[in-house]
Amino acid sequence: MLSNYRVLDLSDERGILSGKILGDLGADVLAIEPPWGNSARRQGPFYQEIPDPEKSLFWAFFATNKRSVTINLETSKGKKLLCKLIQKSHFLIESFRPGYMNDLGFSYDEVRKINPSIIMVSISAFGQKGPYSKYEATDLTGMALSGMMYLTGDVDRPPVRVSSPQFWSAGGASGAAGAMIANHYRLKTGNGQFVDVSCQQSIARALSHAPQIWDLEKYNMKRQGPYRPVGQVNLRINWECADGYVNFIQPGGHTGGLSMQNLSNWMDEKQMGAEVLRTTRWGEIGFGRLSKELLDKMTPPLEKFFKTMPKSELAQGAIERRILLFPVNDTKDVFNHPQLLARDFFKEVTIDKQTSKLKIPGPFITGTGSPPRSLKRAPTIGEHNLEVYGEIGLTASEINRLAEESVI
Repeated sequence: MLSNYRVLDLSDERGILSGKILGDLGADVLAIEPPWGNSARRQGPFYQEIPDPEKSLFWAFFATNKRSVTINLETSKGKKLLCKLIQKSHFLIESFRPGYMNDLGFSYDEVRKINPSIIMVSISAFGQKGPYSKYEATDLTGMALSGMMYLTGDVDRPPVRVSSPQFWSAGGASGAAGAMIANHYRLKTGNGQFVDVSCQQSIARALSHAPQIWDLEKYNMKRQGPYRPVGQVNLRINWECADGYVNFIQPGGHTGGLSMQNLSNWMDEKQMGAEVLRTTRWGEIGFGRLSKELLDKMTPPLEKFFKTMPKSELAQGAIERRILLFPVNDTKDVFNHPQLLARDFFKEVTIDKQTSKLKIPGPFITGTGSPPRSLKRAPTIGEHNLEVYGEIGLTASEINRLAEESVI
């Protein structure tokens, strides 16, 4: 879909997802690394637990469909090389500290003098301007300052972040989306744009209705573990089953009433029904209007029923019987999910020419313009120097000389 475009990806582990998304859509993504390698290569885990910049599984996933070109951007010759690449590129992505690109002489104003149509995407914790713009952030501090942690965890315990880092990934995905919006504008006008991504804003935007709940309901949402506020009550949605967890909710209302009645009938068939479930007129209870007394009575039989069955059986039964229930999938469940397998989602790659093949998530879409394909493995450091620098007119001897001078 993006095969006509070239992306200069100067990002490190903080913005690396942005270029990957564009690469998965077919763009020619050049990972611009220092001669000693991108810091993302030092992110674990490592293949066979060998800490090596060429064996990072983090890099092996996030750098697929990219080519590696090395440049020491703090040298005058390195800057000249970047200028030549900018002339022949459509996007530039970076995730340095705000101000660093300006210090190098590559602010957006300077970059568009080289190439007026280029789209420059800057990904940072808090954006390029404002009182927090120069602050450093980890995933932990970023998720806390974005509001997500206040909503995550049990009410009687401290807040927690999502265990797999999400702060920078949200910013990277927003960067890719912003690049495509700017590209739409460029197709109409011929002009590039500057895309300023704040990871804090990306996370805050993903908090669903939490930011505006006070205006709507006059209360502030808080972390509640397996419960969620629905109308006037806190409803339990997370339930233990025989081999993990499922989510089930009975919010009241017409749809919730049908779901609860169908579940009650299923429990009766299994001889695990309960009188309170059987006799309650669920369809007559308004949305979010279940009483605490009713909730206390219905919880024990539901707990007992769910614990007797595996989540796969509960999930399939819920589909067949139209019950508001779905499984909480773990990594193994996702890896073996029939829908993902049917769409050929997982792809095989290697870390280098010697390692065994690894299975990783592939592109997130397929279509007539982007058919299923094999992923190009993540590149080794400077693997495509000769190839790319040859494309912009450098001879092999010139490239070798730049390498000897530690420019590339």
